[in-house]
Amino acid sequence: MAPAIAPFDSTAARDRGAVGGGRFDERFLRKLESLVMTIRRSRVSAGMMRANRASKRVGAGLEFADHRDYAAGDDLRYLDWNLYGRLGRLALRLFQEEEDLLIEVLVDASASMGVGSPPKLDLAMQVGAALAYVGLANLDRVALSPLGDEQPPVLPPARGKGAILPILRFLNGVRAGGRVGLAAAVRGFLARRRRHRRGLAIVISDFYDPAGHRAALDLLRHHRLDVVAIQVSAPQELAPELRGDVELRDVETGETRELTVSPGVLAAYRQRHQTLLRDLEGYCRERAIPCFTVASDQPFDAVVLRMFRAGGLLR
Repeated sequence: MAPAIAPFDSTAARDRGAVGGGRFDERFLRKLESLVMTIRRSRVSAGMMRANRASKRVGAGLEFADHRDYAAGDDLRYLDWNLYGRLGRLALRLFQEEEDLLIEVLVDASASMGVGSPPKLDLAMQVGAALAYVGLANLDRVALSPLGDEQPPVLPPARGKGAILPILRFLNGVRAGGRVGLAAAVRGFLARRRRHRRGLAIVISDFYDPAGHRAALDLLRHHRLDVVAIQVSAPQELAPELRGDVELRDVETGETRELTVSPGVLAAYRQRHQTLLRDLEGYCRERAIPCFTVASDQPFDAVVLRMFRAGGLLR
């Protein structure tokens, strides 16, 4: 039997001019190939990226699931005549079959995602690309949507491992810029969806929206999407090294503020940052949403492997 996750052909990618340097250089391609091999050796099956796909349909399927009462116009071929003979009840046989999954990767590309060394957006794009490749290798369809007011059009759903090359080219062109209200960005994403069917929405963001994260994630859930949240912070945001009199500028609004940074101010900042993370994690825990908090200096393959080992993509 062919492996569920095949290795990425980094040599072919280079030969075909898939990507340049930066986020998706030769080192990234080698690490991506190693990642999928590790997942396969760890017996992480193709089902890891699959949401609740079981659907009850009339007709031939994989496994009998249930009955429903006959209604005028139903196909008589699927009547359960044995049930009718025993109970005099006209009912159709329903079968449980597996649907292909549409994986929607939503990456916050606002100006705040360009902060950090390395920038948060670089890790977000690398994680998004790696998850997309695993999905493609599992024969799922994958679509990518940068969230921001200065971003390129979305990349429509694609299937098959060969689609990773256009995905890498697309993501390599995304730059951090502009402002993002998460709820408004998600509404725009939902308005563009052609098929309102179940799927998996992976949201990668710093979640630094002053309006909060709840409205955006609730919108996805209410549109029958299973959600995974990946929160990215920069090392400089987790442990600022500012001291004394400084002028701070909001990278999205341009607003500036003069501030004297004392140990007490740093402690208050760290407390607020931890509160933001706890609120996000608490919201996700209450709704059974897998949630991962990462720093932008972490290797993308370690982040993705941690997600799979935690079972966070099992729905």
